[in-house]
Amino acid sequence: MQTDSLFYALFQSLPSLLLELLERAPEEAEGYQFASVELKQTAFRIDGVFRPPEDAPSAPVYFVEVQFQRDPQLYRRLLSEVLLYLRQNPVVEDWRAVVLYPDPSIEVAERSLQEFLETSRVEVIYLNELGAIAELSPGLGILRLLVEPAESVPEAARGLIERVQQGSRPAVEMARLIELVETIVVYTFPRLSREEIAAMLGLSELRETRVYQEGREEGREEEARSLISRQLTRKLGPLPDSLQAQVNALSLEQLEALGEALFDFAEASDLETWLASRER
Repeated sequence: MQTDSLFYALFQSLPSLLLELLERAPEEAEGYQFASVELKQTAFRIDGVFRPPEDAPSAPVYFVEVQFQRDPQLYRRLLSEVLLYLRQNPVVEDWRAVVLYPDPSIEVAERSLQEFLETSRVEVIYLNELGAIAELSPGLGILRLLVEPAESVPEAARGLIERVQQGSRPAVEMARLIELVETIVVYTFPRLSREEIAAMLGLSELRETRVYQEGREEGREEEARSLISRQLTRKLGPLPDSLQAQVNALSLEQLEALGEALFDFAEASDLETWLASRER
């Protein structure tokens, strides 16, 4: 599941959610803003940065990395981006890095960076270990819903919507959270119509928002990626992480083309050649 836009929307709606994940006092999040930050004169863009208000210079900056695919270079890239950000923003006095995985199987260990990862400045969180959705706050429950087995998503999503509706949040925030729950269901069941999903969630209608549309498209893309990966494994055996990462980065149109081409593959080098040809 490609979830960048969904996490971006969720953290923008609830900046306090990160502090809640880290078991910090909610009031510490007051004034924080979540944004995607481009680093000058480089090809780096940090997708998730929580910056404190200007009148709190000693409050930490939080760098957030959401990783739903195995990436052997993740921690090297994260460390590079953090250090470059600190170089370009010398007024920053404190910082923390937070990495969110769906479960421990996605993480790729980096022995050479072990000392860096074991410091208090880096925290790794596995969403499937947050606990039962019904026992979490609505915000954390939405995060946990992302890794919920498909068969239990409808019931869990209905429970989250009910709790959000019964809460005392402002109407705009309430609508935004319900929209995010709806979008996760779209990711999970990309073949269902808007009417079917609305009925599943007990809603009168399902708004076709930008996040909904992205969820629909990415849901189809994830379904295609999963199918193609299974076909490649059957034909070529388990793929090296580097090749799998390239397949994971393909668009829906490219995945469809790969689905037609893979029947002519005899070994992994054929896949490498095909991928190289798409880059030219």
